[in-house]
Amino acid sequence: MRRHAFALAVLIAGLAAPAALAQSEMPVVLSMRERAALEDRWLEARLDTVVPALMRREGIAMWIVSAREYNEDPVIKTMLPATWVSARRRTILVFYDRGPDEGVERLAVARYDVGPFPRAWNPESQPDQWGRLAEIIAERDPATIALNRSATFALADGLTDTEYDGFLAALPDRFHDRIVSGERLAIGWLETRIPEEMDVYPMICKIAHTIIAEGLSAQVIQPGVTTTDDVEWWYRERIRDLKFTAWFHPSVSVQRAGAGERDGDFSARAAANTIRPGDLLHVDFGITYLGLNTDTQQHAYVLRPGETNAPAGLRQALATGNRLQDILTDAFKTGRSGNEILRAALDQARAEAIKATIYTHPIGYHGHGAGPTIGLWDQQGGVPGRGDYPLFPHTAHSIELNAAVSIPEWNNKEIRIMLEEDAYFDGESAWYIDGRQTALWLIPRQD
Repeated sequence: MRRHAFALAVLIAGLAAPAALAQSEMPVVLSMRERAALEDRWLEARLDTVVPALMRREGIAMWIVSAREYNEDPVIKTMLPATWVSARRRTILVFYDRGPDEGVERLAVARYDVGPFPRAWNPESQPDQWGRLAEIIAERDPATIALNRSATFALADGLTDTEYDGFLAALPDRFHDRIVSGERLAIGWLETRIPEEMDVYPMICKIAHTIIAEGLSAQVIQPGVTTTDDVEWWYRERIRDLKFTAWFHPSVSVQRAGAGERDGDFSARAAANTIRPGDLLHVDFGITYLGLNTDTQQHAYVLRPGETNAPAGLRQALATGNRLQDILTDAFKTGRSGNEILRAALDQARAEAIKATIYTHPIGYHGHGAGPTIGLWDQQGGVPGRGDYPLFPHTAHSIELNAAVSIPEWNNKEIRIMLEEDAYFDGESAWYIDGRQTALWLIPRQD
């Protein structure tokens, strides 16, 4: 068996028994070459299945994705071969639906083949790239032509004005009224997860959980010496050591008895703090691996001398946060908009006397991914536009929220339990891709 195939088999085998892996054990990490091979296999599978289904769902005959090098459409970056870091010169990808029997034709109006997109332009016989695209369109005579233009979703608005002007100038007038927005194609492509990805996504999330646990331990944190900034930069270095990237800088903050009102405020970046016994730590952390992202927020408690567990009030606060997670994921229903899910969850939280703030987002190719926005921390009445988009099956979401809870042991000081875990919605229910935090990490660990 070739090395990359063996490594992948080991990785997937680990998914069958996740309980056998302790949080302190780092799962297998593929080499850069192995990653590229896997990502290219996923791309072929996605192009063969996701694109035809979306084009027929949205009634689109032709979809054109165009961008220039270093100013890439967010969609085109996810369609390039793994060894392409960016588009080359101008890269134009064309999808044309020939029907269920013949399938969706893929073409690259580019100087080179683009992985699974065969080259359909010879500059020697037709020097005008836009002119060649116009010829392809005229030959196929599509009823609709979708372009990535959207006033609502940045991820679906990747066609620049310059590209649009060049395209329109070359396109015969009779096709102009056939141009439509490709917004729902772009969002659908980015948000849809295929079974092959979901075989491996749990391991990606497990790796992220493992790194978080390493950082929230006595191996990294020495109370009275280590600062929150120290831990943040430890996470950055650890990510780099494992040859991953971070799609945002990790944040570590503290909440503690007797501290100021804005201590631990999720909406404000606190200054560096020296970590002390009795602190409740919060970490916000994410990695990018195999083209997919994670986004996780968890808590740890720093034991005081003589303590073997966190105060009961803090443990109950985490349980309240877990209940709020359940309320939110119970509201996930196919076809519901993000705003409808938000309203249903907040109504139920109020009924249970939970002081809730919900700001959940899709995740996948992007950290703040494509799909329905379910609240923003400063827009709890709903998010116009992005919150009106419906929930579709086979999508991943970062279940991000906080519950404000008074802690009896801290003179009833109100703290926020700020949680975030990645979940998958299969069309019937939402489940956590690698579980969720239900007990506070303790520093140092207790046997």
